[in-house]
Amino acid sequence: MSTRYAESGHAQNDLVSPFEIASLVRRFYSRVSSDDLLGSVFNDVAQVDWSEHLPKLTAFWSRVLLDIPGFNGAPMQAHHRIHVQHEFTSEHFHRWLDLFFDTLDEGWVGPRAEYAKEVAASVARAHALQLCGEVLELEGRHPELQSANARAQRQESRSLPIMPIRTD
Repeated sequence: MSTRYAESGHAQNDLVSPFEIASLVRRFYSRVSSDDLLGSVFNDVAQVDWSEHLPKLTAFWSRVLLDIPGFNGAPMQAHHRIHVQHEFTSEHFHRWLDLFFDTLDEGWVGPRAEYAKEVAASVARAHALQLCGEVLELEGRHPELQSANARAQRQESRSLPIMPIRTD
């Protein structure tokens, strides 16, 4: 892995390449799949084929963070099919965010990592509202969400260099 760590043990790199994003996705969903609250939803109810799903998620985050085309999907429809089988609650979305933020904080730092948090929060809010009819309150639980305008952060993160994909 190319992420460097300071003597304090904290990450020093941002999400600057598809490799870094794939690493984030693998680490995060490894946690999700073994989580007490979320694991059964993903593994037993949705019966996720991780070998198929992880590349889709990597493509999603690569599009969002690096403007790399390749993601085609309808996440809300897919989650609605699961919600019909096993109702989501706001706690599911809070736990998903907790794991996502922890994974990011342990591996990456920088404008793209912060923007990824904003996007994840937006995704969780939208899913909670559409599926559960609940407004997901994040302010007290996720104080690291400081930006009211994720689009401005996206513009800032897009101005950062993207690391080329190594083919060797």
